[in-house]
Amino acid sequence: MGSDPIILRGAPQGDLEPVWYERLLGPFGVDMGIDLGTCNTLVAVRGQGIVLNEPSVVAVRKGTNQVLKNGQAVGWVAKEMLGKTPGSITAIRPLKDGVISDFEITEAMLNYFITKVTGRVRMLGPRVVISIPSGITAVEKRAVFDSAEHAGARKTYLLEEPIAAAIGAGLPFAEPTASMIVDIGGGTTEVAIMTLADIANCESVRVAGDDMDEAIIAHMKRNYSLMIGEQTAERIKIQIGSAAPVGEETKMEVRGRDMVSGLPRKCEITSEEIREALHEPVYNIIEAVTRTLERAEPELAADLVDNGIMLAGGGSLLRGLSIEINKATGLEVTLAEDPLTCVARGTAIYLENIEEWKETLENNSDI
Repeated sequence: MGSDPIILRGAPQGDLEPVWYERLLGPFGVDMGIDLGTCNTLVAVRGQGIVLNEPSVVAVRKGTNQVLKNGQAVGWVAKEMLGKTPGSITAIRPLKDGVISDFEITEAMLNYFITKVTGRVRMLGPRVVISIPSGITAVEKRAVFDSAEHAGARKTYLLEEPIAAAIGAGLPFAEPTASMIVDIGGGTTEVAIMTLADIANCESVRVAGDDMDEAIIAHMKRNYSLMIGEQTAERIKIQIGSAAPVGEETKMEVRGRDMVSGLPRKCEITSEEIREALHEPVYNIIEAVTRTLERAEPELAADLVDNGIMLAGGGSLLRGLSIEINKATGLEVTLAEDPLTCVARGTAIYLENIEEWKETLENNSDI
């Protein structure tokens, strides 16, 4: 974490592919941007926009890294198995808190997605721009590079998620004025103030949508002695979850396993109690926003009085979140258009300018 951006200045040292070589190969290869998320992976292809949006889930035979269905049990097919697999099968989410936790499974997942987009027979591996959390370590970056390389990428570039989200949300981040983005994903929340096409202040916290789901699971255990799965918790969050009172309060019927009897049971919960259950993760996100604002230079802070804060990422869809951030900061808070795809759209726009910008990105010749 911290305010130092990982985007490098100047041309990469020891670049294995000179400009003339890239231009020669250009018509034969594919350029793609990948939003490698904890919950979902989105792929954008240069000139085509977003072409794939699937869950970051892989189903394997237990005790091995053998992907089921001849390597096809990835994405939607695997997500349907989450929490419902027999003893011989494991459904794995290979990314945790925005970073790779299982290298081989991530490699298999990336290979599946790249193959699905480019086709099984490809003359040339694609050049890939992958968005990463701003707070990850050099070791975690190396894992991203290695996974992409083993999955068939010819060249891999890293783009910080706040910058990708800002581009996708249409913020004037390259101008001499402050733009602020809060990108709430599945594993991390990225908070950044940008100006002149760079990050002035940022904070990456490993609190996001997954933590909201876990808070709901813990609430059901504590108050109802009812065990529910991740997918049920996510459904509760989407249907009746909120950060502040918005509209009419609602109820929902929830089914799970009774922790005392061990038998299936259902109960009814209210939106008020789920709001209370979500208080801690929401509070932690708002704290990250206020900390980032407190570190801003006075002139940038002054710009934000007019420019406000932009929310992106799936977690930003939680009802009432903008109201709570507005209360804490006093700034106008706006939800980006189609916040779920902001980062992926940002990588797609970056791809359109890759020849101009690629030498300012960290790539797999730099580490």
